[in-house]
Amino acid sequence: MDHLVLTVIAEDQPGLVERLADCIARHGGNWLDSRMSRMAGQFAGILQVAVPTSAQAELFDALRELESQGIRVLLAPSGSAPGRSWRMVRLQLVGNDRLGIVRDITRLLASHGVNLESLETEIAPAPMTNESLFHADARLAVPTGLSLEQLQQHLETLADDLMVELKLQAAE
Repeated sequence: MDHLVLTVIAEDQPGLVERLADCIARHGGNWLDSRMSRMAGQFAGILQVAVPTSAQAELFDALRELESQGIRVLLAPSGSAPGRSWRMVRLQLVGNDRLGIVRDITRLLASHGVNLESLETEIAPAPMTNESLFHADARLAVPTGLSLEQLQQHLETLADDLMVELKLQAAE
């Protein structure tokens, strides 16, 4: 079995995931892992499937045919796990919304060799003032050679510049 990563985007509609799942199953594929969401009227997802090598070309063709139904699918072979040692850390951030928050935080993380495993963000009104607050919840793979205290210190310096509050803790 080959492992593939699929990314999917389409205008949100009932039955979309079922059509995708049916296409994968008809070609002997096994749905392994996925993250999917509806946002601004669009459906977007990423998933990992296992498919017999002999059925891979037919699955590719069938997934391309879904485009006639408005479902775009990109395929890539599953990557190998990095050879580094990591520890999982959760980063939570809240602050007034402004341009560049994600860019600045991810730039700092990348400069320290931290891998972003997942990221969820949203803009929500502040309870009392109704101002737009930016919320981020990230799962990070931190190299074991980087102390959490050092990472926390660098993040706090940036947080002061961005005027955001952040919390860094070991992931469960």
